[in-house]
Amino acid sequence: MSDHPIIVWFTQDLRLSDNACLHAAVASGHPVLPVYILDDVTPGEFAMGGASRWWLQQSLASLASLLEAQGGKLILRRGQAGKVLEQLVHDTGARGVYFSRGYAPWSGELEKEIAAQCEVKGIECKRFSGFLLHEPEAIRTGSDGPYKVYTPFSRNCLSRDITREPRPVPEKIDFFGADVASASLDDLDLYQGGPDWAARFPDHWTPGEAGAQEKLTHFLEHAVGDYAEARNLPDVKGTSRLSPHLHFGEISPLQCWAATRHAVATARHNIDRGSHTFEKEILWREFSYHLLHHWPTLPTEPFKPEFANFPWLQDEGKLSSWQKGQTGLPIVDAGMRELWATGWMHNRVRMIVASFLIKNLRIHWQAGEQWFWDTLVDADIGANSASWQWVAGCGADAAPYFRIFNPILQGEKFDKHGGYVRRWVPELAAMPDKFIHKPWQAPDEVLNKAGVNLGTSYPRPIVDLGKTRDAALAAYKTIKKSDAA
Repeated sequence: MSDHPIIVWFTQDLRLSDNACLHAAVASGHPVLPVYILDDVTPGEFAMGGASRWWLQQSLASLASLLEAQGGKLILRRGQAGKVLEQLVHDTGARGVYFSRGYAPWSGELEKEIAAQCEVKGIECKRFSGFLLHEPEAIRTGSDGPYKVYTPFSRNCLSRDITREPRPVPEKIDFFGADVASASLDDLDLYQGGPDWAARFPDHWTPGEAGAQEKLTHFLEHAVGDYAEARNLPDVKGTSRLSPHLHFGEISPLQCWAATRHAVATARHNIDRGSHTFEKEILWREFSYHLLHHWPTLPTEPFKPEFANFPWLQDEGKLSSWQKGQTGLPIVDAGMRELWATGWMHNRVRMIVASFLIKNLRIHWQAGEQWFWDTLVDADIGANSASWQWVAGCGADAAPYFRIFNPILQGEKFDKHGGYVRRWVPELAAMPDKFIHKPWQAPDEVLNKAGVNLGTSYPRPIVDLGKTRDAALAAYKTIKKSDAA
């Protein structure tokens, strides 16, 4: 065997199973050098947020442990990925650099840079798929263009038989034997922890490949059958909670897809409806990256250009109330507090809090996008930007701007008995169901009995929902007129 290694550059593929890059390196017959590079420079303003950095620290520790069990070591470096890889190739005499494809707006240029460096040195540079089921350029409309609407996109995807099976962990990995300098996890300085706002995250999450498999197994055994309905109920554990594991590549979408199909085939009762809904949610993730690939400005510019002239408001006080879960709207506050405590928020509630920020407070969708980017453990440049633009009405296949969620009605419909609000807004725990989503409408005797003092123990609503809805619609008409002119 050659002493010259293949560098396996782990990016958003922090797993050993179903990792095409790793399998190809093992099959090459050359020793493997596993590397992770923390690149805080290349992504610019979209450098990893705080919650993601917490998750990454745990995930890298898990990956390093898995590699050590196989007899290897994960080399950790920090810096611009292209320069770090160039130095590693020089230092180790590597005969190739293998990595999984990235889809962020900056990924393409970075990958071209690495390929050019390898070409100059006369070594292999190979890029592999695995973060998506379908490459963004592979799904085309009848007129050979990209899709702008989810439903026909998903139909196209569903019409394609996925016959390949996920790959298991390689039976044996021959690692590069020479000593290679590595930073420690502490050296990467990933999670600052001052204040330690992620202190409760471990109660809710187990980052790493094993944690991802455990989440998938539990979901398919206990929740997928009811998923079509239960996924909308924030007080029910009806979702898979796989989003952060998918984002960091601790599990592949193919593994999720194949396991779901297997669960359907072997289920003792009919889970077709729930499983099909789950598959469509996986395809929403695919659609987000399809959009991002074809419109790389999605995180920073409205997909519908007329929204560039929308009259947004700037109100730091109201933005802060929204961020802290102190808006006086219980379902909104519950969601924002769940986010702060767990690094995650139920998807139905994400739509509610986003609509409130954009439509009722009329604060720019990018302010919400940036807050989620910093506080979500599943902060994902594809899903985050596409979803915020969807709620704002300025994205592809977006909900129309005039669709404004009423947080009272949404709460009464999807958190009927107030269990979600009572958990995350405990100062309202003793309120009766009738007023849990609108405590300001409760008679004084009801408030007193529940120990709620509006304006003191819990805030009054920071805006009038009716008036702000009307103002939002009036603002929307101004850009419609300017666009027509």
